[in-house]
Amino acid sequence: MRLFVAVRPSVQAVNHLGVQVARLRVAAAAAAGVNVRLADPADLHLTLAFLGAVESDRLVEVESALGLAAERFRDGRDAVPRLSLGGGGRFGRGRSTVLWVDLRGEIEALHVLAGLIRSRLRHGRLPCDEKPFRPHLTVARPGDRMDPADVEADRASLDGYEGPSWPASELLLVRSHLGGDRPRYERIAAWSL
Repeated sequence: MRLFVAVRPSVQAVNHLGVQVARLRVAAAAAAGVNVRLADPADLHLTLAFLGAVESDRLVEVESALGLAAERFRDGRDAVPRLSLGGGGRFGRGRSTVLWVDLRGEIEALHVLAGLIRSRLRHGRLPCDEKPFRPHLTVARPGDRMDPADVEADRASLDGYEGPSWPASELLLVRSHLGGDRPRYERIAAWSL
């Protein structure tokens, strides 16, 4: 199983972002039939930890580690972090170009949560991506199928974006199914924060 740990923005935040994304050149390119993958609003998430391939017989261990991380987070805070989507940027070049929206609000609490998750996974000798945590929400993967000037214009447009705030009140364990046109995401378990 290919697994990751995430939080999801509120429906209101997703809908608000959708209005902004619809104004981007990448959305016009997608509407014109260019193969520039727009993120499906139903799948928008903020990845806190990527586990990668995990044997199904270790799922109970993963769930236990995440349950402990969520519990330790709850015990250390009075309230869940309030976040908002705002600003934007671009990762990669050429075929690997990704447009994303930044996270604002109680980001330090989000870093604490991601750190707890990764610590509990490592403690359980479970797989976990070692890349530094960089909170963002992917909105499109234009790759090299758009003029770089158009991608830069979209990045600049996202840079001025400011969405509504929402509480990160639930931690999710998600399985991704690769293949086909788009990955498919399956919610495996959830914990309150």
